[in-house]
Amino acid sequence: MDVVMPLVAPLAMLIFVLTNIIFFIWLELKILAHISDRLGPMRTGKFHGWLQPIADVIKLLNKEDIIPKEADKLLFIAAPFVVFVPVFMTLVTIPITKGLLVRDLDIGVFYIIALSAFTFVGMIMAGWSSYNKYSLLGAFRAAGQLLSYELPLGLAIVGIVMLTDTLSLVSIVEKQNIPFILIQPIGFLIFFLASIAELTRTPFDIPQAESELVAGFFTEYSGMRWALFFLAEYASLFILSALTSLLFLGGWKGPILPPLVWFLIKVYILFFLIVWVRGTLPRVRPDQLISFGWKILLPLAFLNIFLTGLFAMITPRFHFPLGVIEFLFLFIFLYLAGRWLKRVA
Repeated sequence: MDVVMPLVAPLAMLIFVLTNIIFFIWLELKILAHISDRLGPMRTGKFHGWLQPIADVIKLLNKEDIIPKEADKLLFIAAPFVVFVPVFMTLVTIPITKGLLVRDLDIGVFYIIALSAFTFVGMIMAGWSSYNKYSLLGAFRAAGQLLSYELPLGLAIVGIVMLTDTLSLVSIVEKQNIPFILIQPIGFLIFFLASIAELTRTPFDIPQAESELVAGFFTEYSGMRWALFFLAEYASLFILSALTSLLFLGGWKGPILPPLVWFLIKVYILFFLIVWVRGTLPRVRPDQLISFGWKILLPLAFLNIFLTGLFAMITPRFHFPLGVIEFLFLFIFLYLAGRWLKRVA
């Protein structure tokens, strides 16, 4: 019994996330379809094609697993697991509610950021081992993009850590008397945009640009090896949506409804925003993407840290002035960013 119990919580979390991933896939198909004035899946399943993700899984299980003749077989086989395993390891410290989690780590935020760095290693392995110029170019693009946005992503959290004096996600949520999005709007914007870039989703999907690179670093993959990349992407989408909810929206906190319901509502609102961006905005150029990360998000992250530190010393118990000043700077940033986008377009 002592051996079995430690396995129950991780298994339950895995089942919970996989169930949400299946719904994510179906919901994204429907949202994108309605954005482009289509119906989306309708045939597989009696209600709006709700069985389409299950049908896709069965199709992938039956697809032939092909390894290119000139590929480095060891790296080619290992790459999907190097991407997939660290993503699911981060689930250990994601709290669904205060008592519904695998482990409340004191360094939970640092643990998640550290594991996310392994993703681009797997992408480089996949591109290099495929013996395909499109795969290699996609891998190099992915490495450059993830390195450019990893720093703003991590720095966006520093302001919250300064306000709460903890890296534990449970403690961060418990200390949010009001959602931190009202106190750290700049941090929220940086974290949200950097998260989309980390997910390599539109408009930051240059590592997989179909019109240029076929499918990027996993061009040569098929069957279940390709499915591992696909599953890792949607698991990362769930994790980053959950992390944004926990850091900036109060996590499971909310009136009347149960904590689990509030957590899922916030996660699905963030998921909808990410899909909405994908269905609305065009892909940016590689030079625009790198410039946006280094020239705009990174200085903005340092500004957020400076303002947070300044007001933490001046008004350590009263954070309302910080939120007002950050919203003012945010409006100025959006105005200047709009002018910059018009100039480079």
